[in-house]
Amino acid sequence: MGDEHGTVVIGAGPAGLTAAYELRRRGAPVRVFEADEVVGGISRTVERDGWRFDIGGHRFFTKVSRVEDFWHEILPDEDFLLRPRMSRIYYRGALYDYPLNAGNALRNLGLWEAARCMGSYARARLRPPADQSHFEGWVSARFGWRLYSIFFKTYTEKVWGIPADQLQADWAAQRIKNLSLAKAVRNAVLPRRNRKDVASLIQEFQYPKLGPGMMWERCAEEVRRGGGTVEIGTRVTAVHRDPERRRAVAVSVEGAGGPRTEAADHVVSSMPISELVATLRPAPPPEVRAAAEDLRYRDFLTVALVVPAEFSFPDNWIYVHDPDVRVGRIQNFGSWSPYLVKDGRTCLGLEYFVSVDDETWRTPDADLIASATRELEQLGLIRPGAVEAGYVVRMPKAYPVYDERYQHNVDVIRQWLAREVPNVHPVGRNGMHRYNNQDHSMLTAMLTAENIAHDAGHDVWSVNVEKDYHEETARRDERRGTGRDAPLMPAPPPPSAATVSPARDRP
Repeated sequence: MGDEHGTVVIGAGPAGLTAAYELRRRGAPVRVFEADEVVGGISRTVERDGWRFDIGGHRFFTKVSRVEDFWHEILPDEDFLLRPRMSRIYYRGALYDYPLNAGNALRNLGLWEAARCMGSYARARLRPPADQSHFEGWVSARFGWRLYSIFFKTYTEKVWGIPADQLQADWAAQRIKNLSLAKAVRNAVLPRRNRKDVASLIQEFQYPKLGPGMMWERCAEEVRRGGGTVEIGTRVTAVHRDPERRRAVAVSVEGAGGPRTEAADHVVSSMPISELVATLRPAPPPEVRAAAEDLRYRDFLTVALVVPAEFSFPDNWIYVHDPDVRVGRIQNFGSWSPYLVKDGRTCLGLEYFVSVDDETWRTPDADLIASATRELEQLGLIRPGAVEAGYVVRMPKAYPVYDERYQHNVDVIRQWLAREVPNVHPVGRNGMHRYNNQDHSMLTAMLTAENIAHDAGHDVWSVNVEKDYHEETARRDERRGTGRDAPLMPAPPPPSAATVSPARDRP
């Protein structure tokens, strides 16, 4: 394999920039093309009028030592804050500790409701639901119906946009296994200072003082300083392949300077794998294009509201389990870092889980700010008239959806790419259609860089499936598949391969 043209990296999020940095570290030429005007992907920090917003919230905690080393190689120690981890659940006007604390839950629920929850739990243990194939049955069997309806149902349905009895149980089995009622009680009675054996129970984490985008802005600078290029506002419109040689040979890009084509020996792609398939020229066969078009995503928007500091709270975020409001989670940016906010004020980020082009996504910013303000007042978290300013940030394709066909679709695409264009390397969350954490996305990029530079032979798809890559110390299960905490969901009927439009084969 020659390397006269080097590697093209599509996307300047954590996976793309990590790949570029690691390739430059090894002396390999690299060019990064990012369609957006900022780097960082979903790990960006958005700045508006001097306020900084972390889109989705990014706790810098990992059990992968080489990722930890990378973070501290990019940013000096003085740029990191050590922050307390705190999250709570809002339900019926009360805040519940998360993970659940028995004493706190008992006080908030009251003796009568607590007794009913324990009775419901006892009934579920004696006579568990017959159908535990879906989220609702699986969780109810382990917590009882009442606790399930309080602490799981509403939030889950907000996140994924469908009824919980249509979610497959795979998500619950991975996401909730370490929050059993027995374990919650045991942790409340026998607390340990900093429980790092389960990632969801860590009590402190590192955080770049200006937000996660600080990491990736600095990383892009380092790639450029090392001789690589990072172009923002430049979209990859085609990945050209030579079917006879079974290799990708170039990419077409379009940016401020107009369209051009760049030769490449390797292509590292962190763009959504469905979009990667759509950009390949010549186009893949109909069954591969149909698999790509059948992949789905959940989108995300944040309404950030500036309020006086008196309405701050110590949590990084609060999960909103109130079905009467649409907001799913509320971040307090001041609790992440005082450098994100201004003196005497904080900024609360109300997070809405949506689908591109649905009613919420299309709502004008001013109306979204007014609606979010009403919800914050309705929840009693601020007094009427306290909001001083508001901003809206939309993030498409934030979460790859795991419906009941996603694994088959990804397998079809993977196998075809490996056979026909083995020098195209999908990495990261959207690049692999896998619900990775930031550290796992970075690790896929590190291993890919080693494969390109040294023909290392790593199986990048094993990241977050094999034992060494899990957030937890112990192996959770032997099953390959969902990778992390995204659910299997019923899907709409698949598009017929015959309906794939030939217009996708544009030159």
